[in-house]
Amino acid sequence: MNERIKQVRLSAKLSQTEFAEKILVSRSAVCKMESGENSPSEQTVKLICQEFNVNEDWLRTGNGEMFVELSKDEQISAMLGEIQRLGDENFKYRLVSALCKLSENDWTALENLVDMISDKK
Repeated sequence: MNERIKQVRLSAKLSQTEFAEKILVSRSAVCKMESGENSPSEQTVKLICQEFNVNEDWLRTGNGEMFVELSKDEQISAMLGEIQRLGDENFKYRLVSALCKLSENDWTALENLVDMISDKK
């Protein structure tokens, strides 16, 4: 499992410290898990799967696909959750906040603009 944990971290493009923060363990704990010196706790396995949308069977055994396929609604929900965690100094947060303030007429104008930019006819 140690190599698969490292693979998850690398696919997320995170340092051991950043990965550790996301799964609520120390950097040294991540280092020991990746080296095979220590095995992750059940809670850590669950957090890795939840935080990074990893297939638990794959993480434990190597069977199946690395990631769980999310529905469009789940993808949107995950994205909005991440944007909310970024805070109001982040551009994505400010953009979504601005979109929340749009009226129906504003949404129509935005749709027309996007259609024009994308050459949709």
